[in-house]
Amino acid sequence: MRVPFTKMHGLGNDFVVLDGRAQALPVMSGALASAIADRHLGIGCDQLILLEPSDAADFRMRIFNADGGEVEACGNATRAVGLLHGASARVETLGGLLSIAPEGDGIAVDMGSPRFDWNAIPLAYPMDTLTMPVGWDELGDPAAVNVGNPHAIFFVDDADAVDLERLGPTIEHDPLFPERVNVNLATVTARDAIRLRVWERGAGLTRACGTGACATAVAAIRRGLTDRRVAVALPGGVLTIEWRETDGHIIMTGPAAISFHGSFETDDFGVHA
Repeated sequence: MRVPFTKMHGLGNDFVVLDGRAQALPVMSGALASAIADRHLGIGCDQLILLEPSDAADFRMRIFNADGGEVEACGNATRAVGLLHGASARVETLGGLLSIAPEGDGIAVDMGSPRFDWNAIPLAYPMDTLTMPVGWDELGDPAAVNVGNPHAIFFVDDADAVDLERLGPTIEHDPLFPERVNVNLATVTARDAIRLRVWERGAGLTRACGTGACATAVAAIRRGLTDRRVAVALPGGVLTIEWRETDGHIIMTGPAAISFHGSFETDDFGVHA
């Protein structure tokens, strides 16, 4: 069975997208997803995206990180899928229903409402999620936000000065986070601007993380550090995040692009679904 794919990216956060809305796809296992994502032996990507029919929305999006784990949400991938779809739509994900729409030169995604309860993050035990009384080396007092997936946000003087490649996996796998966590280092540079680096759960350092930008903006707004519309600058580019007062929804707007098209056979990777 030859499987067509589209290689895409959102600000350098890259995806292999398999469209199963009109044709059958191979049964996806963690091992096969990881093999496809491998940058040396596979196609290479941060996340593998599967599009499938849905009874609850226009279509369903499944997301596999590079380690083969299936996760709830990916903001950059949602924008990429919006570009591929080419029209407004509602998308079913493990993290809930999302709305996508073309907006100028990019795609706007309604990410829904953030969650702050300790058991919604989730954390292993109750604590204040706005300023968590925990720390790892020089990083302390993070905020925690769930925007379809769990995020810990550390506000620091200089996000580039912290060894995120060393601390990221330690925090991601800490027992405090039973479903692991995405780790965000944020430096507020103005009332409407944040500089951000992200260690992504199951993928590592990434050039951009849409849900991380959303979670970080919300945490900054809750702490009174920024206004409700913020430009979040990541290594791959800038996302605009607005946390609306009217309905509490987060609107993420930014670009996405198609890199190339191709096809493969599952046997190409020596892994069977």
